[in-house]
Amino acid sequence: MKNRHYPLKECDFIKIIEPHIIKYDKRPGRPASISHYQFFSAVLYVLRTGIPWRDVPDLYGHWHTIYMRFKRWSENGLFWNLLYRLQQKKKIKMDCTWVDSTTVAIHRHGSGSLKKRDLNR
Repeated sequence: MKNRHYPLKECDFIKIIEPHIIKYDKRPGRPASISHYQFFSAVLYVLRTGIPWRDVPDLYGHWHTIYMRFKRWSENGLFWNLLYRLQQKKKIKMDCTWVDSTTVAIHRHGSGSLKKRDLNR
């Protein structure tokens, strides 16, 4: 299935990605509550839309499950390795992305700078 919620076909995912996940992600314990395909599609959705983790649609699974797996895969380098493999197979296109950083003015005392009494300690 390839649509706006699942940008990568499941057969492509199983053929290209699944073998590498099995090598890296050997964790003992209970089985995962969401599939690797469902998780990977959720992360691509978050990266594409820029939504916060807590706003991930329920069709992907619980946001905390998705975030924790993304954190684990990012720390051990698996996630970026998978993206690189997909780019090599021309299944995804990674472009330069610009992020908008909006600045909000705060009250002049809102900076939390040190007070004179704190400097003498």
